[in-house]
Amino acid sequence: MNRLKPKPPLISKSIIERAKKLNTTLIADALHDSNTGVMDYKIKPVSSGMKVIATAMTVDMRAGDNLILHQAIYGGSEGYVLIADGKGHKENAYLGELMAGAAHAVGLEGIIIDGFVRDKEALCELGFPIFAKGFTPKGPCKERPGEVNTTITCGGVTVHPGDLVIGDEDGVVVVSQIKIEDVFSKAEKKLAYEQKRLEEIAEYGSERKKGVTTGDIEPSWLKNKIGNFNM
Repeated sequence: MNRLKPKPPLISKSIIERAKKLNTTLIADALHDSNTGVMDYKIKPVSSGMKVIATAMTVDMRAGDNLILHQAIYGGSEGYVLIADGKGHKENAYLGELMAGAAHAVGLEGIIIDGFVRDKEALCELGFPIFAKGFTPKGPCKERPGEVNTTITCGGVTVHPGDLVIGDEDGVVVVSQIKIEDVFSKAEKKLAYEQKRLEEIAEYGSERKKGVTTGDIEPSWLKNKIGNFNM
């Protein structure tokens, strides 16, 4: 029997707008101390340029069976991304052109699968954000039950319905709602630091080409770190 729980509340628009100014690398750095939230590096967008920032709807599938994923797609809507635990299964593709097209039509923001997909050329042309571990032409079965909107594991990360999910070229990160403010505060601070550093590096390079080599661009933290090894 398939268990279909109600969709979680959408994450606020203000949080989504803040997230759009960040990326997965900044979020991953902000999550570093907790050692959580970064999915397996093999889960990547099927085509360059695909990005997703949305509220998680979770899908717990049986290995090689996509029956519950069909149901989840037609229960989806704008603001949500499907996070599907495919158990890392490699023998069958969980979705292809038709399912991706349907997900796009109902308004979903994307689908992230711990497993394989197919119809690569069509998925790339569609442009709908799909993240997966790879491709295989072999289709799945549609015989066994599953669950929607229960706690799952996808790409080694625990995902709860309603979590914030961000995916881009570098991979996928997940932030639980109770950690969003703390994680964003760290990520936004890191963004400001990196923007300042990029300006300093660009200015130094420009001046060097003019023959001016005063000062350096070595970051202040480096001497302290190296000093710990008496170098």
